[in-house]
Amino acid sequence: MSFVETELADQPESWVRAAALAEGLKEQLPAPGERTAVVGCGTSFFMARAYAALREGAGLGETDAFAASEFPSGRRYDRVVALTRSGTTTEVLALLAGVRGSVRTTAITGDPRTPVRTAADDLIVLDFADERSVVQTRFATTALTLLRAHLGLHSDSVVADARTALAEPLPVGVVDCTQFTFLGRGWTVGLAEEGALKMREAALAWTEAYPAMEYRHGPISITTGGTATWILGPAPDGLAEQVAATGGLWVAGRLDPLAELVRIQRLALALADLRGLDPDRPRHLTRSVILP
Repeated sequence: MSFVETELADQPESWVRAAALAEGLKEQLPAPGERTAVVGCGTSFFMARAYAALREGAGLGETDAFAASEFPSGRRYDRVVALTRSGTTTEVLALLAGVRGSVRTTAITGDPRTPVRTAADDLIVLDFADERSVVQTRFATTALTLLRAHLGLHSDSVVADARTALAEPLPVGVVDCTQFTFLGRGWTVGLAEEGALKMREAALAWTEAYPAMEYRHGPISITTGGTATWILGPAPDGLAEQVAATGGLWVAGRLDPLAELVRIQRLALALADLRGLDPDRPRHLTRSVILP
């Protein structure tokens, strides 16, 4: 088994541990009403987008998400939360250094033996969810589970859905498709973007991601026989029928959206296998981006 496959399969157990850990992190994570920025790179940026939408949608405070390289340095926040699996990503460390002393910072990482240990005011370590793989699966979803639990938005049913996502066969016909579009609404837009990234990284697949309501404003034009449109969460009225009319495959999100992401991770590995690719050695990628 590849590292990715092993780590992907461990997600339900890691989510249980993260949810339990969240109960003791009231001081390290944003309090209700704090104006918060959440930052990351790549997969971590998409998890930041999901968390920001969840927190603000729950009425717990204004919450923005940024790629670490695009953080608006002149904007004032009460807290900056940085997601960094490796703890070594150049843009994240530069951001934390730039705001040090002016705003409270929290880093969530998989490896505390890295520079992020001293770069942030507060450190949350998810070493049980760290990964040997380049392609992120377990750490990203575990970090988001921790944050969902802190917001009071996690439940045992989410873990049950993840186990279902690992056990059930993939949707009929989806591995035969040549192009994939992932859709979300609200917090699941970030998950849709992450699903598309996983497909590109592991399987070199042609994938796109959009807010579900925006999909009809142009992107649906590429949908036809041999393409798949997969939504994470409830679909807008009539969208499934519109996709069916194009001849494309419609995949409805039946499970909790985070568990749907697990199904997409499985699809990425299945396609990688069909194409003779090694998901542990994705093209042009490294586990952490460290710039000179």
